[in-house]
Formats: sequence, structure tokens, C-alpha cells
Amino acid sequence: MKILEIREKTVSIASPIANAYIDFSKMTCSVVAVVTDVIRDGKRVVGYGFNSNGRYGQGALMRDRFIARVLEADPASLVDEANDNLDPFAIWKTLMTNEKPGGHGERSVAVGTIDMAVWDAVAKIAGVPLWRLLADRYRDGVADDKVWVYAAGGYYYPGRDHGKLQDEMRGYLDRGYSVVKMKIGAVSLEEDLARIEAVIDVVGNGGCLAVDANGRFDLDTAIAYAEGLKPYGLFWYEEAGDPLDYALQAELAKHYDLPMATGENLFS
Repeated sequence: MKILEIREKTVSIASPIANAYIDFSKMTCSVVAVVTDVIRDGKRVVGYGFNSNGRYGQGALMRDRFIARVLEADPASLVDEANDNLDPFAIWKTLMTNEKPGGHGERSVAVGTIDMAVWDAVAKIAGVPLWRLLADRYRDGVADDKVWVYAAGGYYYPGRDHGKLQDEMRGYLDRGYSVVKMKIGAVSLEEDLARIEAVIDVVGNGGCLAVDANGRFDLDTAIAYAEGLKPYGLFWYEEAGDPLDYALQAELAKHYDLPMATGENLFS
């Protein structure tokens, strides 16, 4: 059993939307295929992965460092002890060969996208959905029958007035979502509060709405927004400042006693 090929294609996901920090006018993402020599149901097993929007495609990193490490490794070192499936942890270790520990950057996106594709291949080789494979291996076969999700949207883009913002959020409710999220921080506090009120008119109350500043604010602005947001009782106030500014987050918590969220952009 071995990996025959790892393919990466950088594709455009460009759109006119923007958050408080970046626009998506030139946004790309990587799509990865891990091609194995395993045949299931008459077809070669291929695992697929893709990275999140907002981080751009990572094909250069993959081709320069990570893909070659896997393909040059002894295939026997990348399979599990039973010799009946790939070992994603051994593959991860191979990907990270000669990489310094720690770091905050794009490396985790490149490695993580390949890792996603590897796990997809592992589940397909085992002949079960990935959620079932993970439950059997790590939770004694117990899997949650539901996963809580929310609808993230409310971006800024040309021509988006409050009515169109409301239409977007109404569409999420129609699809069955009970909590929605919108962007803040790209316009004045007063305008953002007006946008928030327009959305609350649709979702019913602030507890059904989360807001995300995408790390835009300095401490003073983060606190000013916190004071403005308090009366709405929002589901959460997300990533007010730079994700590495722990002091800002700690100080902000002294001024805002409602739920806050962060960590999306902290990489191991």
C-alpha cells in the first residue's frame, strides 16, 4: 500500500466581499488529491482536501517542501501496524521533517490541507465515513448524532444595503439555522450598530447573532465597540484584535462580560 501521487491545484474563489481586514478580490485556495494504489469498488482511492478561504492557496509551499517528503519516504513507513491502511500520524511526521517547531504562518495551512486529504483517503480505504472511523478509533464507537453549526455571512460588498443584508440573514433562517454571524469593523461604529439592529430585526434577538471583527481593532476601538455591543446581548463578539495580542484580549474581557470568541487564527 502506498501513496502514488499528491496533486495540488490552486483555484480562484475571488468575490467582491470583504471583512474588516481583507477583501476577497484575488482570493485563492488549494485543492489537494492524495492518490493511493488502493482499489475499492473498482475505483482507485483518492483522498481530497481544501483549505479555508482567507489564507490563499499554498501550492508553492506544498511543492517546494511537503509533497516531496511524502513521495520520497519509504512507503512502509507511512502505513499502520496492521499494514491495511495509511497512518496519518506517520505521514504528518514525515511532512514535518526538518521543520522547526512552533511558528505562526502559512505552513500549517499547507500541511493541514494535505492532512485533510490523507484522512479522507484513510476513511475511504476503511470503507466507512470519516466521522465513523474517528468515533470507532477515539471514542469507543460513540459519535454525536448532531453537530451545532451557525451561518457565517454578513460581509461587506458594493451595493449591500441593510435590506440586502436582511435578505441574506433571512435566507439562513429559512435554511434552518438558529444563529447567524456578520462582519463588523470596516465602517464606523455607528453604521455597524445600525447594521446589527437591521439583522436583529430579522433574527429576533441579539442572542441569535454573533459578530466578527477579524482582528481589526486596537484596544481603544475594541473597548468602544464592546460598550456599543453590550445592550444587544449578542451570541459572541469575535476576534476584536490581533490574534496574537493576548494582552488586548485579556483587557477587553474586563470591559465586556458577555461571550467572546477567538483562536481561529492561532496555529500549532
